[in-house]
Amino acid sequence: MKNCAGPLRMRRPGGLRKLPAIGALLPLLLFARPVSAQEPQDFSKVDVQTQKVGGNIYMLTGAGGDIAVCITNDGIMMVNSSFSQMSDKIEAAVRTLSDKPVRLVVDMHWHPGDTGGNAYFEKQGAVIAAHENSRAIMISGTMRDGVKYDPFAKEAIPAFTYTDRAAFYWNGEEIRLIHYPHADTDGGTIVYFATSHVIHSGDSYRTDGFPIVDWEHGGSVKAVIAALEDMIATYPPDTKVIPGHGPHPMTVADIKPYIEMLRDARGRVEKAVREGQTLDQMKKEKILSGYESYSHHVSFDHFTEVLFREVSEKKE
Repeated sequence: MKNCAGPLRMRRPGGLRKLPAIGALLPLLLFARPVSAQEPQDFSKVDVQTQKVGGNIYMLTGAGGDIAVCITNDGIMMVNSSFSQMSDKIEAAVRTLSDKPVRLVVDMHWHPGDTGGNAYFEKQGAVIAAHENSRAIMISGTMRDGVKYDPFAKEAIPAFTYTDRAAFYWNGEEIRLIHYPHADTDGGTIVYFATSHVIHSGDSYRTDGFPIVDWEHGGSVKAVIAALEDMIATYPPDTKVIPGHGPHPMTVADIKPYIEMLRDARGRVEKAVREGQTLDQMKKEKILSGYESYSHHVSFDHFTEVLFREVSEKKE
């Protein structure tokens, strides 16, 4: 996959429109409510940490997915918006970096831990953008892992979408949005800040455990591996990477061991399926033994289930 450059092209409902100056459209767009799904977490105890990654780019960590913040004189672009319950803390953290307004929020996929603050920032003038598949889920509502997610309030749904990739310039920072089909979801986006040489990888790469692969919405471990391999092939090894989850930025070179883990784990389960083993047998034998350090947010058993379903049902 080659990188793209050029004017931002995003799809509004009803067609594709070129945006030569996205900032000029901000006052025309009004959205505003959080997603209804609740998370069993005490957000009052969560602090937001900020750290500079490179160039104009900063990283925010707290609850939900890691956030990228691009600081410019014309305003702030933010990638991900965390849970709705974290919005005031996210805003306070951003204010320590700049007094400029948040003018654009890019959703990397539809999950509430990454999109819950959309409405909060839209109320303050931000435009919301996402891949068209993510927008479709936000409109319709969905089921995931047995949990029902209601449709997003119309005010919180992205105003602009794209299909494969888009590129634009944010006060001198060249920014590329790239869709990897069927990686963590079928609407996942990575964001490359070309001027600052920083990537936000989204949930295809995380440093705090096994990936959360959204099977119901087109995700697969095989496609996650392919996406990560493409990142390694496309970007220089020292390019900084903001992971989907994890406390610190990494580099493109750091992704390689994660790929090797995923490839080996998938291969183990695939081999066991060919040999006729059941899922219960794999769990009992701890087929992913050796990867204890990755069994944090996603348990051994759950990731074994994800891999078993993927290689046995061949939905990839």
